[in-house]
Amino acid sequence: MPSPILPISSHPSSSASAATTVVKAKIDADPSATILISSKFDPEKAIPITPVLPRASSYNSTSNVNNSIVSFANNHQQRFLRTSSDSSLALLADETPRQSISREVGHVAAETFYLSGLCLKLLSYLGVGYRWITRFLALGCYAMLLMPGFIQVAFYYFFSRQVRRSIIYGEKPRNRLDLYLPKTSQGTKPVVAFITGGAWIIGYKAWGSLLGQQLSERDIIVACIDYRNFPQGTISDMVEDASQGISFICNNISEYGGDPNRIYLMGQSAGAHIAACTLVNQAIKETGEGDSVSWSVSQIKAYLGLSGGIVPAFSYSIMEGEDSLHQFSPEVLVQNSNVKPAVTLLPPVILFHGTADYSIPADASQNFADTLRRVGGKAESILYDGKTHTDLFLQDPMRGGRDEMFEDVVAIIHGEDEAALAKDAVAPPRRRLVPEFMLKLAHDVSPF
Repeated sequence: MPSPILPISSHPSSSASAATTVVKAKIDADPSATILISSKFDPEKAIPITPVLPRASSYNSTSNVNNSIVSFANNHQQRFLRTSSDSSLALLADETPRQSISREVGHVAAETFYLSGLCLKLLSYLGVGYRWITRFLALGCYAMLLMPGFIQVAFYYFFSRQVRRSIIYGEKPRNRLDLYLPKTSQGTKPVVAFITGGAWIIGYKAWGSLLGQQLSERDIIVACIDYRNFPQGTISDMVEDASQGISFICNNISEYGGDPNRIYLMGQSAGAHIAACTLVNQAIKETGEGDSVSWSVSQIKAYLGLSGGIVPAFSYSIMEGEDSLHQFSPEVLVQNSNVKPAVTLLPPVILFHGTADYSIPADASQNFADTLRRVGGKAESILYDGKTHTDLFLQDPMRGGRDEMFEDVVAIIHGEDEAALAKDAVAPPRRRLVPEFMLKLAHDVSPF
């Protein structure tokens, strides 16, 4: 039985009250690119804003090492754009199955080289020490233990007719998103705009494949938004990309059978932080004066944050310097008295976290929920006893059957749809992807 969830039919009032925390019990780049659809946004209804998150100058004045990283990323961005353009032209001609598979394999190889290059360059920037070596080895063991599940998810991602990969939503090289569509096309579907994690460094839209597959089986459309990582960009660039992706979804999802009045924003780990920054920033824009906006927080039914927060070790370069860190901490930002009118615009916020998460402790979600309620927002934190940073997002979904967090998320999305809730009650349990002993070993060796 899912835990009681805050109602999401209306926006939060301005009154503050104590935060609610629910503790759950522990239980045993780019293939074919699609042409951007024209936005339906009416410019006459645009809301003026005043820029509130200026880019810090500290990033532009970094050391020569940082400059070499950015130069490396830019060179590969140009190569990525050429690959994307070639893929777009391929759509204009009929392809045989062999040609299509060959193109997909080539894309996977190109993306692997691209992301590996960024990781290696970043590793040279951070320096190789005992701590990094042990974590790298632990990551290798962790990936091997979950490989049976990864292979099945990858096959679905590349060959399922329900997946629309690399839809273009903006002009930057990482401005792509993947859509996971339900098999049935009857009626309009609720939509989850999902921003993946990856420590702000190795985030990629395909990381949301497992979530996209399983939510689409419950008649929910999932849009996984890609964004620039460090050193391609800093947090301002990530928030800008996320905002553009959300705008595309709000204005175009009806073309894919989605309900523009039932859009939920969700993020995991670093993606939860980026999503929260984007949502608060958008609310601030709507209460200010200046440039127009292309989407509104009123279009978001609820924000679902999974294992989110800021890791202090990444605060300097990625967050654009220590002095500007407060601008990218949603918890700190909403406490600014000038931001209070924006807080009342925010949709309900539900934060999920495992109590055994040592990458980003559960206190991060609890404190954020407490702060939001204190300043007039509507927020709830739901904790899952004994769950780590990766249990909720990978091990539990690969275990199959039913897990509480997934059922809680579905209950929120289908909360106002009695017919959907009735279907959920009799939905078959999800199939197991990885043997139990391998999942338990993965839990023990996980470096996250």
